[in-house]
Amino acid sequence: MRGQALALAGALLWALAWPCAGAPKAGHGAANTFSFGVISHSFQSGPDETELKRAIRETEQANLAFVVATGIKGGAEACSDKLYAQRKSVLNQSRRPMIVALAASDWCECKNSMGRPVAIERLSRLRDVFFGDTMSLGERKIELTRLSSNATFRSYAENAHWEYGRVLFATINLPADNNRFRPEAGRNGEFEDRLVANRAWLKRLFGMAQRRKLDGLVLFSDGDVGVMREESGSLFSPQKHDGFAEIRHQIRALAKKFPGKILLVDAQDGAKPAAQAIAWRDNLAHVSVSSNWAEIGVDARSAPLFTLKGTQGERHGR
Repeated sequence: MRGQALALAGALLWALAWPCAGAPKAGHGAANTFSFGVISHSFQSGPDETELKRAIRETEQANLAFVVATGIKGGAEACSDKLYAQRKSVLNQSRRPMIVALAASDWCECKNSMGRPVAIERLSRLRDVFFGDTMSLGERKIELTRLSSNATFRSYAENAHWEYGRVLFATINLPADNNRFRPEAGRNGEFEDRLVANRAWLKRLFGMAQRRKLDGLVLFSDGDVGVMREESGSLFSPQKHDGFAEIRHQIRALAKKFPGKILLVDAQDGAKPAAQAIAWRDNLAHVSVSSNWAEIGVDARSAPLFTLKGTQGERHGR
């Protein structure tokens, strides 16, 4: 009896100590009110890392739970292993937990020394370099759950989710160049396979948020899927297929069944002016971070749940 009691006591002590072991899971002890940072494309003027390093320093001075960096290089930069490793080193120096969301400029237009496309090979290399384990980057790390933990989608390690407070956060690989849809016959295998993986990912995320009765879900991507856009009634236009249409329709359908709020955050590489507020439609919200970095506040005690913050004070959505 005494031995059983000691074993039970030991097991209880182990269980109580377990959350403190290793890297912390973001959901443990998180407050209802917090902020996170989003670093957009920081390579407008070429390979100079000055802007990225400055953005990282500024996020370190803010009171942020974590930071998401969308894009690790500019489109004109080399797609080399050396550059990938260098950018990982820079991002890993962040004092805050740093999560990487891939951008089109990281892999979509990569070519080898012969000028031949190597996008799929470079995407695979990025997965090895940046997403080889379940930890975020940064001096303080948080544990992530990757889509690659599902054997069916073991290649898609760039899609990751984590929970902080009463909100589920996730990255999803949706490149800004029309989701890398290629109109040429026989060249859409990567797009189609990734579409299947992303649809399964979204179903999983919304299902998890609903089962856990969370207040919100935040999705980080490179491309703007167009949830605020009016539909034309067809996936096709006379010019091109809309590479985001299937994902947009799925998000809207899932949002109707989710009682919480959904925020989509994308980076548009300076394609449009920086957002002055979060746009809302019912429980769906959207914001583009087109340059530098932005701070987004979360307050589960009041509306709106998500607030875009800036140096001139808070800029409210709804």
